[in-house]
Amino acid sequence: MWSSSEIPNMSSRVAVVTGANGGLGLESAKALAGACAHVVMAARSQDKARSAQRAILDAHPGASLEIVAMDLASLESVRSAAALMRQTHPAVDILINNAGVMALPERRTEDGFEMQFGVNHLGHWVLTARLLPSLLVARSARVVTVTSTAHHLGRPVDPDNPNLDGNYDPWRAYNRSKLANYHFALGLQREFEERGLAAQSLVAHPGLSHTNLQVHTMEQGAGGLIGAFFRQYATRGGMEPWKGALPQIRAATDPNARGGQMYAPRFMQFGAPVRRPILRRIGLDRALTTLWAVSESMTGERLDF
Repeated sequence: MWSSSEIPNMSSRVAVVTGANGGLGLESAKALAGACAHVVMAARSQDKARSAQRAILDAHPGASLEIVAMDLASLESVRSAAALMRQTHPAVDILINNAGVMALPERRTEDGFEMQFGVNHLGHWVLTARLLPSLLVARSARVVTVTSTAHHLGRPVDPDNPNLDGNYDPWRAYNRSKLANYHFALGLQREFEERGLAAQSLVAHPGLSHTNLQVHTMEQGAGGLIGAFFRQYATRGGMEPWKGALPQIRAATDPNARGGQMYAPRFMQFGAPVRRPILRRIGLDRALTTLWAVSESMTGERLDF
């Protein structure tokens, strides 16, 4: 069984983790810091980020950590955070697009995007775009984007109604955003390969993990019976966060992992982190092309290689 003890020495490596203030992001940051990487903890809540930083230092005294304020619901915030990261770190070796929200009531980001698509995908699209120069300077950078088994239920973004105007449902929006994460990871790898670049893009999903994500969903009041079910299911039978984070940690650090691969629990929702097959190939090229066009149009950002 693969574990964080198998992470190679990451000295001199720079890793950026979004949502590093709790849950899977905190566990990913902790594992990378324990392997001697310098970890940039990108987080909206600075109080939670400082608390997470203390927890990592308790586990790994002397860990190299840096907190950068970033709110994925604000493209201005994402651009400012990325500019600071690039100024401080000309080369970035690992980017884990981890942060996300789930099944929220209908609301919009600062830029007017449907919140779940805006935070889970578009915010990470802009962050990745702005960090590309630093990623491409690194010897062999990895971008890991975190999806969910919910991507199996998602529908590709509709370019004629990207904000689900008049057709919003909390779970429909969540499933769609997680499919966008899945497509983004695969599309980014396609772009790297077409240009012969050393950078690699992988996708990971954590299975059923007991984090604050389910609690936050129910507190927002839009999870309904599905949310209540998954909250109880995760509480009673979900994996601990450190176990749920292993697929994304393995995707980011395993020397044998390759771009275009997906890492997930062996038994879909539970188990050791293993390579899983890429499904949903029918219509994939069309879906990737549409996602790229919609993302560029909505954010005004292109991925400039």
